Order: sequence, then C-alpha cells, then structure tokens
Amino acid sequence: MKKRVAITGMGIVSSLGMTPEAVFGRLKKLENFVRRSDELALCKGLHSHLWAPSGYVRPDRYTRKTLRTMSPVSEMALFATEEALASAGILDDAALLRSGSLGVAYGSCSGGVETNLDFASILSSREVKNVTSSTYLKMMPQTAAVNLSVHFGTTGRLLPTGTACTSGSLAIGEAYEAILSGKQDVMIAGGAEEFSITQVAVFDTLFSTSCRNDGPAAVPRAFDVARDGLVIGDGAATLILEDCEHARARGARPLAFVAGFGTNTDGTHVTQPNAATMAKALSLSLEDARLDPGAIGYVNAHGTATVLGDIAEGAAIENVFGAMKVPVSTVKSYTGHTLGACGAIEAVASVMMMRNGWFAPNLNLDNPDPRCGSNDFIMGEGRSIDADFVMSNNFAFGGVNTSLVFSRE
Repeated sequence: MKKRVAITGMGIVSSLGMTPEAVFGRLKKLENFVRRSDELALCKGLHSHLWAPSGYVRPDRYTRKTLRTMSPVSEMALFATEEALASAGILDDAALLRSGSLGVAYGSCSGGVETNLDFASILSSREVKNVTSSTYLKMMPQTAAVNLSVHFGTTGRLLPTGTACTSGSLAIGEAYEAILSGKQDVMIAGGAEEFSITQVAVFDTLFSTSCRNDGPAAVPRAFDVARDGLVIGDGAATLILEDCEHARARGARPLAFVAGFGTNTDGTHVTQPNAATMAKALSLSLEDARLDPGAIGYVNAHGTATVLGDIAEGAAIENVFGAMKVPVSTVKSYTGHTLGACGAIEAVASVMMMRNGWFAPNLNLDNPDPRCGSNDFIMGEGRSIDADFVMSNNFAFGGVNTSLVFSRE
C-alpha cells in the first residue's frame, strides 16, 4: 500500500499576507498587489516599472548573529519555516529536528542577488574590498536550504532546488518522494525569492514583462487576449510534509495531503514551453495519485500572462481534462510572479482554498484568448467548489515542468 504524506504545517511570506489564513482572506477581497516602483522607473533602459512587494518586515527577534550568513531570500525562508514548524507543533522539538529523520528541500532561482555585487566589484576594480567570510554563503544557490538546516540543526537529507520558477514546487515534490521512499519521516519543503531589478531585467529583455506602468491594478492579465506580460514579486512559503503514521503517532492533525507529483523536462528549448510535455507532467501527477482527471476539482495554473506561456499551458490543461472543463485560475494575478517561491506560495493558497471550499477567480481576465484552450477559467467572482482534490502546476526556464496534487482527506 502506498504511504500517505500529510501536510502538518504551513508558513508564508507574501503580498497576500503573512499567515495562510490571511492569504485566504485577502484572496476573497479580489485585489491584486501590483505597484509602480520608483526604483525601477529610475533604471535606464528598463521598460517595466511594476512589482508586487511582499511587504516583509524583519522581526525584532532576528539578531545579527542569526542573519550573518543570510541575504533576504534566506531570511524570508526562515520566517516562513518558523511559522510552518510552529503550526506543525515541532518548532521546539529539538530531538526530532536533529534526529536525522527530518530533512530540508528548499529552492530559489538564485541566492542573494545583491550580494553578487560584492564579488563583481573585484572584476571591475581588481581589488578585494567588499567580500567577507559570509559573502558567498549569502549568494550561493543553495543558501536558503543550507541556512534553514544550520539554523534548526537538521541532520537529515538536504535537497536544494534551483530550477527557476519550479524551485518551490520541485522542492515539495522531492520532499514528498523522500518520505514516500521511507528515507525521511518529516521534510521542511518550500521556496523563496528576494526582489531584484536584475530579475525584472531578465524578463524585460525577453519582452515578457507588463509595461502598463500607469495601470498596475489591471495587470497581470493571464490568459486574456490583452495580456502583455508578467510582474515580478517576492516572498517565501514553507510546507511541513510528514509521513502519516509519524504524524498520527505524535497526535498531529493534517491540514491536507500531498496525493501526487509529476515532473519532467521539455528537452526542446530553454525558454519556449512545450504543451505536449507540460501535459505529460500533469498526467504523471494524476497517475502518481491514482486518479482520473475527473477527480480534480480545481487547477491552480502557473499563469504567467506571457503570450507563449499561457497558450502552451492552456493547451496542456485542455489536453488532459478535455470536455470535463475543470475550473482554472492563477494566484499570480494577485501576487505577481514570485519566481522560485511561486510553487510553494501557490501550494499554500491552493490548500487553503480547498480547505475552505472557495476558489479565487483570475483577476483581470475579461476576454479569454481562444488560443489558451476552451477551459473553464474562473472569472468575475470566486467560486464555491466542494473539491476533494486540487492540482497546482508550475513551469520553468529550461523546460522544467511540475504538477502537484493535493487532497483534502
């Protein structure tokens, strides 16, 4: 019999709120959090001046010693993880944290982006003046995962993920598989991303950012005929995954369950998505969950609001679900694209919507692009759905595709 993997805790840093409950409450207000940035407007050659800030404020309890190897990406990951461990009832369980049966799977697109400047200054000045013993530790790609492990003293598996926009979702999937295989009993899993102008510039140079700088409330417009690109945000989210028998033995009450996971790669192009392999990833997660497509009550879409991305994703959803018309919306219409954090943030939002039986609509979706498939995109008001299973999908540069299935019971 297949093991069951429970979600026993969740924590989050996002523009929607700093607790899962706050996130759900803000979704119900049907407001996005995109703002015009004066900092971006001052950057010459940058077309998009929009961002979706999390509003994270450092807690007073974080000392200089705590943060000495952390850049903002690790710091937000720490906050989200503390909240998740507390909600799971194991924040102060040093014996479990250090037992070796608890591991960490965590990702981001990159480490501390601004910290790279300290090393880059050596190339321009030929002088080592800004680099300290902790500089690399702040910027290394595994910085969030490593800092969490050291801070909490974990001695189990460490699975850093750096797969761009699937970093958070892949971490959850790998944590789930580590528990399924019996290698770990509990996993800290999630993703984080700090904001940087350079991240906006990456997509700006690809003409993939929204440039409606005077109308931030009207973007992003995923799946809409008038969409013009994504908006970058920041944040973090952590899920505590746990073997059900282990959770039951300590009296923990699951919030939900990870029922299935599928991942693959396109193998065709670094930045252009492939609808066929995306659809295969969705089918793999259903196969892993031992479900027919009709069992899924809702799909949280990656929904970047880019032309090619939305078309490929819409086609993939239609390919898998066909005439069943599964309800679809994207959390990115509220939070913007939080890159390495998005898969984890959207997992938390999906679980909260499933638990409450209400699913948020796509903001700014007025006229669905027919090229995005004849899918049931939730529009206007939210929708009450009694869903036993929901799916959350993410896709990334490099052709990395992920699909997670969550169950209520």
